[in-house]
Amino acid sequence: MKPHWQGVFPAITTQMHPDGSLNMEATAAHAEILIASGVSGMIFLGSLGEIQPMEAAERRLLMKEMIGVVKGRVPVLSGVAETSTAAAMAYLKDLEGLGADGVMLMPPMLYRAAPDETMTFFRTVAKSTGLPIMIYNNPISYANDITPEMFAQLADQKNFVALKESSGDVRRITDLHNVIGGRYALFTGVDNLCLEASILGIDGWVAGSGIAFPAENQYFWELTRRGLWDRAREMYRWFTPLLHLDVNTKFVQNIKLAVQECGLGKEWVRAPRQPLHGEERARVLEVIHKGMATRPALPPL
Repeated sequence: MKPHWQGVFPAITTQMHPDGSLNMEATAAHAEILIASGVSGMIFLGSLGEIQPMEAAERRLLMKEMIGVVKGRVPVLSGVAETSTAAAMAYLKDLEGLGADGVMLMPPMLYRAAPDETMTFFRTVAKSTGLPIMIYNNPISYANDITPEMFAQLADQKNFVALKESSGDVRRITDLHNVIGGRYALFTGVDNLCLEASILGIDGWVAGSGIAFPAENQYFWELTRRGLWDRAREMYRWFTPLLHLDVNTKFVQNIKLAVQECGLGKEWVRAPRQPLHGEERARVLEVIHKGMATRPALPPL
């Protein structure tokens, strides 16, 4: 199957009310802003979307609502973060019925699988659906590393169409090119490695921090697509302190706070997470407010 996803696919936050319940209206409003900025796709219920602490019914309800909001203007994907193969298969079946355009599939949660178990999980889930799948590799957070050689072994499963590479080792981009060629659309998922990954050759970016700065995020991405490396490097130096907010244990709170300060949503999170407070909050606010105050001009490309 020819890879068909490329460009910026933001991992959007799930907006909450102060009590932690879903705020569909605010989530939809942010989605509209991101679509207007020029993104190529939308990923709901990734890690940034707080999929793990949500009930199964909430996940399905949110996806039903957001698919209806987007109305086919860009592909809509859902994260899939389940603890069992059966649960992942059941969720994909429901997503097909809801009209999702694909999924971002994480390895089994809460279990450090052996490589053969990881491979069996991905194959079994993929064979249960006709939906295209982006495989999410994040060994730092989820303890399961999918190596380039493992991706090569999975290449015969046609609905694996994209990879989100979040190992934190930018050298993996070249290794993936050398081992799998152009078999998959290759996305970076580490915000503060986006420029480095772009230079080495990627098709897309699952953006996190940039959802608070959608115009700047999209402009930076376009600079990389056009090979305007001097301008991209200059903008990256402005952007990087904000992008660092994505590479942190409290990335959800950091980015939701940035979204709030930019007037695009609220910082409320689902327990056991709590909003930032004290000195930590002050440090993050300093980064956000400096970024807001020094936003670069975006002249026509």
